[in-house]
Amino acid sequence: MIRFRDMLVKYRRIILYVFFGVLTTIINIATYHICFNLLGIPNVASTVIAWVFAVAIAFITNKLWVFDSKSFERLTLVREISTFLGARVFTGLLDVLIMYISVDIMHWNPTVWKLISNVIVVVLNYIASKLVIFRKSNSEGDRV
Repeated sequence: MIRFRDMLVKYRRIILYVFFGVLTTIINIATYHICFNLLGIPNVASTVIAWVFAVAIAFITNKLWVFDSKSFERLTLVREISTFLGARVFTGLLDVLIMYISVDIMHWNPTVWKLISNVIVVVLNYIASKLVIFRKSNSEGDRV
């Protein structure tokens, strides 16, 4: 019988990724609300500001706690930041494309498709983070 502690250890990265993903989503929504509703910043600008805050928090939490990338060497940071931003821009654009096609063109349920799109984006972000962005090199021990 698998013990609860063993499950936590086995799925630690996924649990932390989901936890910090929820935190990042809350920060994104709260930042958007403050910018748009309280400060009167236009919708697109509020969305961009919220995305920037969320991506910054996601990078820090993913780097330090989810994928245990503790290196702060300049070249490592440049590679991690550039690949992280590249992946997030790609999945952000994919989210927009999925929503545009499913809602604006196909007239399908926006709530259902936002959920489907978010699941796709979260999975792709996790894969990119695990396999490309925060991968451990052979000299750092075991590969992620």
